Amino acid sequence: MTVPTLAEALAGRTIGSAATSFVLAEWKDPGAPPDSGDRSPRLIAPLHLHHNDDEAWYVLEGRLCVKRGDETVEAGPGSAVLVPRGTPHTYWNPDPAPLRYLLIMPPAIHQLIQAIHATSDRSPEAMRALFQRHDSELL
Repeated sequence: MTVPTLAEALAGRTIGSAATSFVLAEWKDPGAPPDSGDRSPRLIAPLHLHHNDDEAWYVLEGRLCVKRGDETVEAGPGSAVLVPRGTPHTYWNPDPAPLRYLLIMPPAIHQLIQAIHATSDRSPEAMRALFQRHDSELL
């Protein structure tokens, strides 16, 4: 298996794999539709936790809000956020402007994300089981 170790333009790709200690991915969120009237966060990921893995974000453009435990932190360009293992968390783009960020994660979290994107069954029961199979918990 070839492990991606160099991505001159990372956008949309990852470096690292299940065979390495971490995976680095650049992701985007287009932002909420302007004047949608809905003030509740449009979550990028549901509230969850990872039992044995830490996760971190580095903001390239826009703003990222991360709820970790009882606190909500806001990170702008050049800022980073770490969520230690066992901490309930979710995150979102609070603005209508685009968000670009790096997600730094161990292979287990990357495998979970790939499994989420690959499944067609989005029922709460199926999602809970999928998270459990990846040593995580959907809250």
